[in-house]
Amino acid sequence: MRLFEAIIDANHRAIAGDKTAGVRPSEFADSLPVAALTCMDRRLNPLIPEVLGLPEEDFIWVRNAGNIVSGPVSCAIRSLAVACLLGGAKEVAVIGHTNCMMRQLTVSQLLDLLASLGVQRSALPENVVEFFGIFASERENVIRACQIVRRSPLISPRVPVHGLMVDLETGRLEWLVNGYESVKGVPDKISAGLEKAEQALSVLETVGKFAVGPVKFGETKLGEIVSGARSLLDKVEPLVSDEAAPKAEAEKPSEHPTDVSAPPPLQMRMRLRKDRNRP
Repeated sequence: MRLFEAIIDANHRAIAGDKTAGVRPSEFADSLPVAALTCMDRRLNPLIPEVLGLPEEDFIWVRNAGNIVSGPVSCAIRSLAVACLLGGAKEVAVIGHTNCMMRQLTVSQLLDLLASLGVQRSALPENVVEFFGIFASERENVIRACQIVRRSPLISPRVPVHGLMVDLETGRLEWLVNGYESVKGVPDKISAGLEKAEQALSVLETVGKFAVGPVKFGETKLGEIVSGARSLLDKVEPLVSDEAAPKAEAEKPSEHPTDVSAPPPLQMRMRLRKDRNRP
């Protein structure tokens, strides 16, 4: 059983009332830590660590409004890339949630709220929907985000990219995108090209190197790296879209995992709150 298979299994068993359900992080050391992109909704603060069943030191939490990924070299991608390059993240998860305020927000409501704060329409980009990432479906938003992360030249093709939904009322996880399938399906003949993208972007590490005393940065400009990544993406993406589909059916999570010694139980404290619908 792989890491997210164990996470989903433990989560569902805990929801069903199994007090022994839990994840044993020591068994998945090669897959940890995990980089998780979620919404910034404060209702997720106590929930995400519980539903993943991982100690805080085993996941890197990246957050924005609506867990939105706008493009293959966007700010969210940059944070996930740094989580992998410098934080050592081995797997990535985009986690959406039910009752997301970004899904409920309309353009007119957004403009009215901005105007109430003194922000005029003329100060905003022409395409407000695209700029703020307003979406109509939490599930589709997660699936789209995973697709963008998967084809980004900043994320190694060896890193599984998962998509999940968490129910705010119950804490139940739904596995929308199985990242192990896409990793298994990367064709050998394009993996070399993707590998070059990964190597080129490792230059990011030089940006973060400091010397004792006066601060010294590498001379490579981050803008040049991103520009080169865009160019490489244009060359690699057609190959990925045409040939990256898995040729073999992915291994399915076991419905009846072998019972071994009891892991730390998941603390599923799903309390209804009066401010449940507040961001």
